[in-house]
Amino acid sequence: MAGFSHLNQAGEANMVDVSAKQITTRSAIAQGYLYANDAVIQGISEARIAKGDVFAVARVAGIQGAKRCADLIPLCHPLALSKVDISFALEPEQNRIAVQCFCKLDGKTGVEMEALTGVNIALLTLFDMCKALDPAMRIEQVCVLNKQGGKTGDWHRDAV
Repeated sequence: MAGFSHLNQAGEANMVDVSAKQITTRSAIAQGYLYANDAVIQGISEARIAKGDVFAVARVAGIQGAKRCADLIPLCHPLALSKVDISFALEPEQNRIAVQCFCKLDGKTGVEMEALTGVNIALLTLFDMCKALDPAMRIEQVCVLNKQGGKTGDWHRDAV
């Protein structure tokens, strides 16, 4: 099964052994969008969402999600994250909210999965808090924007 690092010789799922890897500073940023109607965008911008401060709650949820990635994704290594940051940008002209998750650590494996988990949990929390105003909201374009560190070095996505 050459080429698949998460399979053993018998083709079974296997957690990769990273014990021989060097500890390096690693970081990743993932991004996604919540598309919503004007009522949601305006309600958030005017702090009028009935369930409260949606960005504060989604920020904490996203941080928790990134920290719990290994509990959710099979074969992910549990990581001691040194930094998780969730940020939001209202983009009313496109009826969307941009959400980014930045994760960083000094470790032996990358943090892309943690960043992706963090951004998805933040997006899902926004959806949950606003669904009464727009049940047709949608989450789209979730991706890793960049990653730094490790054996493969730095990687940046071309324009999204």
